Amino acid sequence: MKRVFFLLATIILFTMTSLSQSKTPAISGDLIIFHAGSLSVPIKEVATEFQRLYPNVKVLLESAGSVASARKITDLNRSCDILASADYTVIDNMLIPKYTDWDIRFASNEMSIVYQESSKYATQINAGNWYDLLLKKDVVFGRADPNSDPCGYRTVQTLQLAEKYYKKAGLAKAFTDKDQNNMRPKEVDLIALLESGTTDYIFIYKSVAIQHKLKYISLPDEINLKCPANAALYATASTEINGKEPGKKELVKGEPMVYGVTILRDAPNKAAAQAFLEFLLSKNKGMKIMEKDGQPSVIPMEAKNFDMIPKVLQQFAKPGKH
Repeated sequence: MKRVFFLLATIILFTMTSLSQSKTPAISGDLIIFHAGSLSVPIKEVATEFQRLYPNVKVLLESAGSVASARKITDLNRSCDILASADYTVIDNMLIPKYTDWDIRFASNEMSIVYQESSKYATQINAGNWYDLLLKKDVVFGRADPNSDPCGYRTVQTLQLAEKYYKKAGLAKAFTDKDQNNMRPKEVDLIALLESGTTDYIFIYKSVAIQHKLKYISLPDEINLKCPANAALYATASTEINGKEPGKKELVKGEPMVYGVTILRDAPNKAAAQAFLEFLLSKNKGMKIMEKDGQPSVIPMEAKNFDMIPKVLQQFAKPGKH
């Protein structure tokens, strides 16, 4: 009788273990993520928490401007599993349909002007006079390169919108003509310029200021590219950047700031990539970290090619024409 009981217990235990393993398959190996510079802080925190759940996965993070990140795939034929962009249209325009079929829009942000206590006129600057102070000859500012990073072309669009909002003819050109030697490939490179005292101010995302505990000027919603309600207004601003092919240009119109993420069609580790995105996009997991770091959730938003999104990730988007 004892032997029969032991055999039954063994069978039950084996069955339960098999069912458990079938529901949560072993995930391991390298997971390669190309991501926007402005995601550096939160995505590292997300990766750390993810690896607590999946200790056999090694998350390899590679930061660059979103456009530059996409070009690693399209121009340099670099292999990766996930691309997380500061502008979902980078995925739509550069990677769909050749390299992926879909993207999920997951977080927002806003443009701001960031500085330190040691910056010139730090005690005087505010949302009503920043454009006068930054154009002074003794003030130096930095911005991201529009051809490498969405933060770069969003800065130009913010300046164009500011010209209209403050009724200052020629304001945008005055800014883009000044301090051109302080443009950098991605927005987080600008932090080094600011902290070293090379620049007094930088145009950068509010989230980066929050993550690095820096001072910042909040700009009016009419120019900060934050509010979906102002989409039509933002669209009146545009920036020309290098196109997909050498010698060609592409016009990027202003729109509310929305981050996008995708898994590449030829991702070497799709199982780990799907598990990571499920963790990243979950409200009480990855998105809780994103919110803490100043990048609010926009989940769920309409997704391009919704039906092509892996079933396990469709909960974080909704069908739509966009």
